[in-house]
Amino acid sequence: MEEKIEKLIQWLQEQVKNANLNGLVVGISGGIDSAVVAHLIKRAFPNNSLGVIMPCKSNPKDVEDAMKVVESSGINYVKIDLTETHNVLFTSIEKELKDKGEWDKEKARLGDANMRARLRMTTLYAVANNFGYLVTGTDNAAEWYTGYFTKYGDGGVDLVPLVNFTKGEVREMAKVLGVPKEIIEKAPSAGLWEGQTDENEMGTTYEMIDKYLKGEAVPDKDKQVIERMHRISEHKRNLAAKPPKF
Repeated sequence: MEEKIEKLIQWLQEQVKNANLNGLVVGISGGIDSAVVAHLIKRAFPNNSLGVIMPCKSNPKDVEDAMKVVESSGINYVKIDLTETHNVLFTSIEKELKDKGEWDKEKARLGDANMRARLRMTTLYAVANNFGYLVTGTDNAAEWYTGYFTKYGDGGVDLVPLVNFTKGEVREMAKVLGVPKEIIEKAPSAGLWEGQTDENEMGTTYEMIDKYLKGEAVPDKDKQVIERMHRISEHKRNLAAKPPKF
């Protein structure tokens, strides 16, 4: 794994050089994926890397965990609270649609969560612009394949260094990089709502997705879930659809 880490670091350095920019920024959530990326970009650019902690209706424990990542990696950081910004924007949309009698309460929770991801994306690009940095994503192979990310949210990035690594490989990488044990063992969650976990929401486990991606046998139930998620999320992995020339 040490060799792969070194190759990743070199790749990150090459991407910044090719873009004629200065360094890298990542949003630090307190989860394992962003922790690994924070450690990687700090190694790639010791003096030109930045972590951004962006609480937005977040569990305070996630902010505490994000700070543990900052401490373990030594990365420079800023904290930008997006809760008020989100509330103002989401409430305005809710009011307008309710006034027209077109507000769908059942879809509101997911819309709320996706808006938080997109506000974070907007924030990262504003910060990146200030420093002349590229925005580094945190999606691993399992998330990328199943589309378990928000389009133009956490999927709206310049680089995806973990996209070829399974969740298990990310955990192995985390141990080598020195990510705190409690972050490595933490149940994966996007922090979308109280008690939310990735695996409960997906209906399968990262272990099953990793096995599927490695060509190993998985139960039919899990296979069907994984293949359905991949099929319906294809649009997320592509640029905007365009018609042929008429």
